[in-house]
Amino acid sequence: MLDIKDLVVEIDESPILNSLNLSIQSGQTHAIMGPNGSGKSTLSKVLTGDPQYEVKSGQVTFQGDDLLELEPDERAAKGLFLAFQYPVEIPGVTNEDFLKMALNAQRKQQGKEEIDPLEFHELIQKYVTLLEMDAAFLKRSVNHGFSGGEKKRNEILQLLVLDPEFVILDETDSGLDIDALKLVSNAINYFKSKNKTILLITHYQRILNYIQPDHVHVLAKGQCIHSGDASLALELEENGYDGILKQYA
Repeated sequence: MLDIKDLVVEIDESPILNSLNLSIQSGQTHAIMGPNGSGKSTLSKVLTGDPQYEVKSGQVTFQGDDLLELEPDERAAKGLFLAFQYPVEIPGVTNEDFLKMALNAQRKQQGKEEIDPLEFHELIQKYVTLLEMDAAFLKRSVNHGFSGGEKKRNEILQLLVLDPEFVILDETDSGLDIDALKLVSNAINYFKSKNKTILLITHYQRILNYIQPDHVHVLAKGQCIHSGDASLALELEENGYDGILKQYA
């Protein structure tokens, strides 16, 4: 589904990704771990089309198409979704209106009619219940005045409503207490059960206790230096990154 070859990326002429290679098959869950400044969040933003980042060279193929040639909205329409590390606030736009507009924009790109209001109401109530969110959140401005945990749950609500094919979760576990982490993880596993593809970026092994990855990768200095199965995350939790970093110094 996603194939990255020799990707080199800079911001303000400072190199961040350095000949990065990564391949993800449809239906798989991949976790990316690594020390601060290794390029994890940069990768998520490059994949979704953040214009701050300059791709100097390399290729990214998504479902057979050149992803780097597509605008951010075109990438979203093809089924790419990013759950932000720091979700933005949109004062004056309610969650319900935002979700309905986003879903209808997606359906338009896919050549479908706008969703029936009753069908939309039933859909959104189903996911609000799954996430144990107060229905009053739907009438509030997007993320405005939300706590960190509420913002993260709201990101997952958007994910469930839009139902993309490929999801990037950028440190979704940060700022969550244990109960909120379990709740969010259960919702992600519900989504995952539909054979979706997930790229999960995290610093910690704890979310991987709930969301089982097929592969774990270590990023350092803008490169994927080591890969393994789910047990690699446990090894990193116990021993840290020093041992692996010394091997690839």
